[in-house]
Amino acid sequence: MIIHLRRINPLEFRSPNRSPLTLFSTLLQNPSPPPKTQTQNPTETLTKPQLKALVLTQFSHGKFSNLVSNVLALPNVLLTACQNLTTSQPNIALNSLDSQSLLNSVSRRFDIEEMGRQLCENRFDIEACCVTMMPSRMKGESLVLPNLKLKVLIEAIRMVLEIVYDERFVTFSYGGRVGMGRHTAIRYLKNSVENPSWWFSVTFDRERFDDRHVNKLCLFIEEKIKDGSLIGYIKRLFECEVVGIELGGCYLGRGFPQESGLCSILINIYFNGFDKEIQDMRLQKNQENPKFKSEQLVWMSGLFYKPVKMYVVRYLDEILVITSGSKMLTMDFKNWVLKYLEGRLDLRVDKMMTAIHSAVSENISFLGMELQAVPPSVLHPPMTEKAIRARKKYLRQKEVRALEFKNARERNRKILGMKILQHVFKKLKQSDGFKFDFQIENEVREIFKNWTDEVVQDFLGSLKERWEWHRMLTAGDFLSLRHIRDQLPQDLVDAYDKFQEQVDKYLSPVQARKALEKEEKRVEEEEERKYAKSTVEDLTRLCMKVDAPIELVRKAVKMAGFTNNMGRPRPIKLLIALEDTDIIKWYAGIGRRWLDFFCCCHNFKNVKTVVTYHLRFSCILTLAEKHESTKREAIKHYTKDLKLSDFKGNEEVYFPTEREVKMMGDQNLSDPRPVDGALSLALIRLASDEPSCSCISHFCDRMDTVYYRVRLLQNRLNVNPSVEDKWVPGMGAIHESLNQKCLPLCSHHINDLYMGNITLQDIDCTAFVDVD
Repeated sequence: MIIHLRRINPLEFRSPNRSPLTLFSTLLQNPSPPPKTQTQNPTETLTKPQLKALVLTQFSHGKFSNLVSNVLALPNVLLTACQNLTTSQPNIALNSLDSQSLLNSVSRRFDIEEMGRQLCENRFDIEACCVTMMPSRMKGESLVLPNLKLKVLIEAIRMVLEIVYDERFVTFSYGGRVGMGRHTAIRYLKNSVENPSWWFSVTFDRERFDDRHVNKLCLFIEEKIKDGSLIGYIKRLFECEVVGIELGGCYLGRGFPQESGLCSILINIYFNGFDKEIQDMRLQKNQENPKFKSEQLVWMSGLFYKPVKMYVVRYLDEILVITSGSKMLTMDFKNWVLKYLEGRLDLRVDKMMTAIHSAVSENISFLGMELQAVPPSVLHPPMTEKAIRARKKYLRQKEVRALEFKNARERNRKILGMKILQHVFKKLKQSDGFKFDFQIENEVREIFKNWTDEVVQDFLGSLKERWEWHRMLTAGDFLSLRHIRDQLPQDLVDAYDKFQEQVDKYLSPVQARKALEKEEKRVEEEEERKYAKSTVEDLTRLCMKVDAPIELVRKAVKMAGFTNNMGRPRPIKLLIALEDTDIIKWYAGIGRRWLDFFCCCHNFKNVKTVVTYHLRFSCILTLAEKHESTKREAIKHYTKDLKLSDFKGNEEVYFPTEREVKMMGDQNLSDPRPVDGALSLALIRLASDEPSCSCISHFCDRMDTVYYRVRLLQNRLNVNPSVEDKWVPGMGAIHESLNQKCLPLCSHHINDLYMGNITLQDIDCTAFVDVD
């Protein structure tokens, strides 16, 4: 398909008069003058300790001041913000050692020193750096996005606010912080929450931050920062709608383009006062209910002591409150929470959804997962009889294999020894006498000349001893013959009989049987002790079980077209226009995101089944549909692991293999993004005879780009994501204004976008290309 590209006015998207192909970017409207020749040293990026030291120099009398003029406006700080926005590029590592290459890339787009002067003189035009994205349908909502220059300012503000506030946030505040992601919050719930009895999650009505919320947020910032310019920039960002916070939505922390990089840190600042009040209440409750050691929990009367505890976890606008006390205590705490949020923070809470639930009999949804309090035996169930029999069979087989190996080793030694003895006896028969002389010893040493002297000496000693016994007992076992016993003294015969009795006593099977019975009794007592301990723990202790919402996952799989109404894999015909590699990468990106997100869940094996079966065979069927072949032929060509060969003949595997999926589990702490952005986005490659342009990924200078059209899931299905009956509950969606837009991307960044390494937040969506 040949497409024709044309330029559109960034302020009037529907103007009938249009020019030939150009990139849609406000940077091209008012191009900055070429960078001036600098006589000083080139600007270098700052490390995090250097930036922190620079910010701390502005701290005096309990507040930070002059952050814009003395920190934000510095070219080093702005260049560091550019480095944070820069995505990974092939064969290029943009770090502090080669910041000159980064500076050259930035200078081709705007003058960083001029931008610093504009910030310092408070004449930076934010409105000119905003782009309004019009929707593809008439009744759709528009979206205001920042261009790359404004993104640099937003990232610089975020860096400064992070240094000022990150160490002042409480420990249960997650999201938008380094090392404090979703999996860290889930790990805290699983390891720290003990004996939960009641809980509730705070649900907000869908509401965007308006002027009163922004003014209150600025008042909170002014408690620590005394800088009118910084407060003014934040207010102007909200006024231009380039930064917007909507509580109760499903887009925060998901990598959607409608989410600004400032949202996370600003939400944490807004809730910081609430978090500290909760922290003080928790400390007071812990002092009233001290914690005892495990051996002190059981009293002499047989009662078990369970201290009253309060647990709170907040991830951006999601708040979970857990108590181990009475329901009245939980109700009082809930009333206080609602009063604070609605009174002090002026937020609207959905009181119907913010209901108290039993932690034992009801599960609750939090961070896209389902939580429930269960006994420890549910998380670590005892082995079934079938599993025990299988384990015993495996141990027996292991013992048999070890015994066979031992016997084989002994047999080989015996064969080698017999060969040596035959050789020695042959030499002895050929000699004049039947004595073990030095000639035989020398011949043995010659045979085993590669062995050590110690081993040869031991062997010779054993050989001499065996030869003496052989010479004395060649007549056989003479003491067992009657006519021999009659000729021997009676004392010698009695001593031999006593010796034989002792041998039978200590080498008979009775001793082995008694030892075996003793070992079986010990194992049985150990199992009874473990059973008693597990029974007591089940009656006195509750743990947190985290499950993936498998029904919602299956609904998402069906809605995206991976399966038919019968739940069987089916091809997606929209992807047939892509290359084979892009098709597999698209499936691989969705599968890996699902596996990374739900790897901490108890029912992770169900998610593995969805990825291993539904996604894998849907990809195989899509490839078969594209090449007009059968499923068997596609499996024969690509294998079940979906292997590909590059132009050099090397095999490449993007989709997780079956063995790799089996080995996955809860191993690392991370903040994985949900699958929403990859599942609801399809990038279709277009053919064009127009000259290629620069890649729109942040500060990527590659010109070998390809145009990709954005196809959103909600537009293809013609559904409204806000209606839960037609959409998956809790699943977000990319803003509809990006539908049908064309993005020029290089091969490296389209690969990262397919695989989920980057999102639409990591590219300049305002530099799209309009296509007829």
